[in-house]
Amino acid sequence: MSPAWLLALDRRAPDMVAVWRSVDDGMIACRRELRRRTPTGSAPEILEQAEGVADALADVLEAMPAEALRLPGGEADWNVAQAFAHTTGARRYLAMVGAAAAAGQWPDRPFEITPGVPGPADIGVEQLRTLLAKSRRSMAASAAAITGHETDACPVDHPLVGHRLRCGEWLLFTGVHDLMHLEQLHRIAGG
Repeated sequence: MSPAWLLALDRRAPDMVAVWRSVDDGMIACRRELRRRTPTGSAPEILEQAEGVADALADVLEAMPAEALRLPGGEADWNVAQAFAHTTGARRYLAMVGAAAAAGQWPDRPFEITPGVPGPADIGVEQLRTLLAKSRRSMAASAAAITGHETDACPVDHPLVGHRLRCGEWLLFTGVHDLMHLEQLHRIAGG
């Protein structure tokens, strides 16, 4: 049975939830779901779903007592603040990968995504709110750049999916990554 937070998100972000659920079936299933859910013209809908996930991140942040930010964050040896800040950073940078490729602004040098970079350990709620707001603006800019280019190739392998994602797939996977950490945060918050 799905928890209430996930059922609510399934209504607001059905593609992100479906891809997130497919991860349990392996990366091939995940890649198929990403591809199926990112046709040309899908970026505005993906952005709307990402906003639903951002709202859920904001809700869990507000529901969590400030002292919980220093508790173990469910990822390596990070605390909650580090995991939340990491999530907001990933929202910005993963979507930018797709946007850069869509805009033809790919760097000439080899480029690699580095997973597992924690945010600051001592950051507070207000700073985390600011980072989440920055990630919303960045996601909107990336979605605008990707619109119409969702099926364009992106010249970098995703380190966890093990495949080169297309521009729209990077945007959608950003929300899937959010859900991975949102699940951890709900578990920590007891919901």
